[in-house]
Amino acid sequence: MKKTGKILISVLITVLLAGCWNSKDIQNMAYVTTLGIDYEDGKFKSYAQVLNFANVAKAEGIQIGKAVPVWVGTGEGKTLTESMTTLYSTSQMRVFWGHMKSVILSENVMKHGLLEIYDMLNRYREIRYNIWIYGTGEPMSDVLTQKSILNLSPLETIMDSPLQIYSERSFILPEYGFKTIAQIKEPSGLAMIPRLEIDRTSWFEDVDKRPMFRINGAYFFQNKEYRGHLSEDDLKGTRWIQRKLVRSPMNIPHTGRPVATLILVRPHLYVKPVIENNKARYNIRVSLNAYIDELATDTPPKKMEEMASEAIKNEIKVSFKKGLEKKADVFLLDEKLYRKHPKKWHQFHRNSSFILDEDSIKSIEVRVAIDSSGKYKQRVE
Repeated sequence: MKKTGKILISVLITVLLAGCWNSKDIQNMAYVTTLGIDYEDGKFKSYAQVLNFANVAKAEGIQIGKAVPVWVGTGEGKTLTESMTTLYSTSQMRVFWGHMKSVILSENVMKHGLLEIYDMLNRYREIRYNIWIYGTGEPMSDVLTQKSILNLSPLETIMDSPLQIYSERSFILPEYGFKTIAQIKEPSGLAMIPRLEIDRTSWFEDVDKRPMFRINGAYFFQNKEYRGHLSEDDLKGTRWIQRKLVRSPMNIPHTGRPVATLILVRPHLYVKPVIENNKARYNIRVSLNAYIDELATDTPPKKMEEMASEAIKNEIKVSFKKGLEKKADVFLLDEKLYRKHPKKWHQFHRNSSFILDEDSIKSIEVRVAIDSSGKYKQRVE
């Protein structure tokens, strides 16, 4: 009797165990790594980049430099969901979105609007929140079939691994999609989407040109409206408000022949909004550390610090002016007013959604401290 009871209990326990009846063979799924989205003639067009991970894995026996094939599937529909699900009819395998690392948006779809796109992407359970977001003016098919240096896979490009380059040359900060949407929904928010381009002239394999990705500026949304894009040169001044800036080079002085090249690190920004004559104005203070990367002409450290401060002031003024032309608050000044003086912010915005003008910046104070001259002394031998 006891033996029979034990058997019954064992059977009941096995019934309660989790099964694998709904599991999928991982080798029989198509893994999407990047999604491109376009909008033409009232319809969404989706581009799904699929990689064979057997060719991507960094393991012994994989030949470095051997081209990794890239597959791109397309779908079309009146909604983003419809355009993505039409992929399934020809994919031959179950499509899995859980490994998606980036989203590429065409200029047309950004003009159409972002909120509809991210409503769908964030609702779908397989897609993660922390995916990189970019805009582009390039043909989507060219972007999604672009290889990396040494013919490595797209996973080893700026598109999917942007922080590698940002840690060496900090200009345009890569953005996760969820942060972009959060910024768009802020009352005073400005959202910046890095602009992904293909440089077709800088790299060669033997004597043959090889195209490579580069981030050249960014697209802007102010008050949920598309405001166009600005180039990297236009946005040089905005790098000094990036708390995550790792290292960024600068020639000094900013005009004429350079006497030195400095690497600037660890910026600290302080913006103080003040109300004058029923108008908001801003005092901007920036402090940075620097070290000498190249010294062409003997120059006292104090003089170089002054040159760097003047160059940074000039970059801030230029970037602010370029932002005004697009009606984009590239330094997030309006947000400072909203946090510090919310009542005044609402008062000023009753008649206009954009209240900045050329007189909005009252003062700019920049302090640069040179900490090191590198392995050499701070002079030219």
